[in-house]
Amino acid sequence: MTDKRIKFTIQAMIWINVIMYAVSLLFSQGLHFTLNPLNALAPSSDALVFLGASGTVPLAYFHDWYSIFTANWLHGSLLHILFNMMALHTLAPLTAKEFGLYRMLSIYILSGAGGFFLSCLGGVPLTIGASAGLCGLIGALLYFGWSRGGIWGKMVFDQTKSWILSLVIIGLILPNINNWGHGGGFAAGFILAFLLGYEERRTSGKIDILVCAGLSVFTCFLLFRSVFNGMELMLK
Repeated sequence: MTDKRIKFTIQAMIWINVIMYAVSLLFSQGLHFTLNPLNALAPSSDALVFLGASGTVPLAYFHDWYSIFTANWLHGSLLHILFNMMALHTLAPLTAKEFGLYRMLSIYILSGAGGFFLSCLGGVPLTIGASAGLCGLIGALLYFGWSRGGIWGKMVFDQTKSWILSLVIIGLILPNINNWGHGGGFAAGFILAFLLGYEERRTSGKIDILVCAGLSVFTCFLLFRSVFNGMELMLK
């Protein structure tokens, strides 16, 4: 797997998040400006629901379980998306290096869905953000470091532990953090890493390409559908 292809894919992931954030601002009727950095340039709740936010409220009204896939690409403020995209830029290349590009992307998508599924079961009313998928990458890297061992494995394991500690602290001190999503994404990533394996144990093959392609096409379809439905509702 070439570094150029990995770089291109990660940039595409970031751009999809940015585009969905821009669309959510566009769909928001009357943006609320504030000096609070946690809420600066925050899309409206209605726009986020139209675009595929997950949680018990969207499920109660629309019964759309596909939202567990779309919510991973939406964000609630400028600081929210900046923080998550910086984390994605850090975590995705390392995960792709150890698991291969296809498994990295599959883990990200499925872990995001797992995190939001658990969020719904945990009673979270409205939830969005890439952090569920990012926690999946962290879970996968923790498994890699623990399973591989050796100097490099220990380095990855120790680094991953520091990320987990940071997430726990953030979840305790900041308001409106979806710890259900973080925990569900992390657990899903760890389990998927065990099931899928990493490059040193099994080189990526056709099945990994097919799974990744299927999940990617499915996710893009759901996002396109969310934007289309959102446009339809906003124009009524």
